[in-house]
Amino acid sequence: MIRQIISIAGRELRLILKGGGVALVMLLAPIIYATIYSAGYAEQVAHKVPIAIIDHSDSHSSRQVAILLDTAPELEIKYSVADIQCAKQLLLQRKIYGIVEIPSLYERRLLRGEQAVISVYCDASYFLMYRQVFQGVARVISTINSSKTEPQAVLCSSHTLFNPALGYGTFIMPAVLLVILQQTGLIAIGMLGGIWRQRGLYGKYSPLAVVVAKMVVYSAIYALIAGYILALHYQIFGYPMRGSLLSVVAVVVPYILSFSLLGIALSTLFRRPESAILSLLWTSIPVLLLSGASLPAEAFPRWLYIVGKVVPSSSAAGAYIRIETMGATIAEVRSEIMWLWAEVVIYGALAVAAIKKRMPGRTTKSRTSYP
Repeated sequence: MIRQIISIAGRELRLILKGGGVALVMLLAPIIYATIYSAGYAEQVAHKVPIAIIDHSDSHSSRQVAILLDTAPELEIKYSVADIQCAKQLLLQRKIYGIVEIPSLYERRLLRGEQAVISVYCDASYFLMYRQVFQGVARVISTINSSKTEPQAVLCSSHTLFNPALGYGTFIMPAVLLVILQQTGLIAIGMLGGIWRQRGLYGKYSPLAVVVAKMVVYSAIYALIAGYILALHYQIFGYPMRGSLLSVVAVVVPYILSFSLLGIALSTLFRRPESAILSLLWTSIPVLLLSGASLPAEAFPRWLYIVGKVVPSSSAAGAYIRIETMGATIAEVRSEIMWLWAEVVIYGALAVAAIKKRMPGRTTKSRTSYP
């Protein structure tokens, strides 16, 4: 058994290194994708979002509002228009992402001590722009209110936890990086499975030896890649690292083992390496959605939540984000870790059964044993 495992592991390494497509997907694709996505979100938040202002008041007070809006880091007044119809046309043309309308009686109401209403229209079809416009205007209005001499009945103090800059990269990239590891792994392992079927290699070794050897090779490779992405890459792009090394390892180890074994089981389905790419590439977006990164998994329909738990990245992403972004401990993510280890056992047994089914010698013997 040990000799078979060593032989299979050596063969698998040669297939990875000599098969250009497999090496590209398994070794380079995770690093390339992680770098491109992280660089794309490196800015984290949008600055100087263009807006239009409609100043019906044309007074000293309204001009002060315009100055504060234009100097806010989130906003830039690109247009000053006469009416809402002109501003609406600019919004439909995507030249602006927000409209601020100051009423004609704005200054008079302020001088009388009455409430003055400033209308804000935000383009909610582009959520990040909507957030920046709304927050920028809200911050300016809060500044104006705080400068008044009247005593305030309620003082509000807000503190943003875990993501102080409210950056989109810090929000989404931890889950994206884990999904990249899993999806590139499944595709590459599937391509290797297609090579095995083309060359008729499944009948030459014990199913258990095949699974163990492949699992050791894939896990070792992805442990090195994960070490780079989740350590050095994290520091390069400034993502929060609040968890302990032991907590991170407790999640990453069963995660790599589980998706490696899932990939081995799925790889027996492909007759050619190209089939793995065509069959698995489209699953990346659904897998990311099922991870609960963009929408909490608890908000899914019950059946979709159950489907999501089948994918290793769903449990791993939730646990990893809580550890690295929020500083959770192993005890606080114990259920996710236990589920990942359960998937290791389930997918390991499934991989052995799938490879055993692909062994032509065993099928022939079972057929010839009948009279």
